[in-house]
Amino acid sequence: MSLNEQLNDDIKTAMKQGDKVTLATLRNLRAAIRYAEIDAGADLDDAGVVAVITKQAKQHRDSITEFTKAGRTDLVETEAAELAILKKYLPAQLSEAEIKEKAQAVISDLGVSDIKGMGLVMKQLMADLKGQADGKMVNQVVRQLLTN
Repeated sequence: MSLNEQLNDDIKTAMKQGDKVTLATLRNLRAAIRYAEIDAGADLDDAGVVAVITKQAKQHRDSITEFTKAGRTDLVETEAAELAILKKYLPAQLSEAEIKEKAQAVISDLGVSDIKGMGLVMKQLMADLKGQADGKMVNQVVRQLLTN
């Protein structure tokens, strides 16, 4: 079953159960996927859908950060609930140790020895870890490895 089909089935289930938060979240996600399909001029495959979900999850994380700074705990709770729903559709996230291991492998493969080569490492690593790790964490790990 493709990710699009899974989303449609979960929307139907949420409607039947009266789960308004899940229903609203999945409908918003479905709309974002539809906009991406229109931009691409074709239906998205599972990788494209994961990219849209990743983007939506990042927006929710950013919103949580901003709402926390503003002291809006009510909105933080809403965003956190929606983020939890989106995470169900994302691939498992790698731990910091796993990212570090993969980063060290890329650094040694490319022969990078200082911070000047960080762009090359990040480009290769983010392509390898697409959807499996947060870009900020990958950046921190690579920066730490190259400055030591």
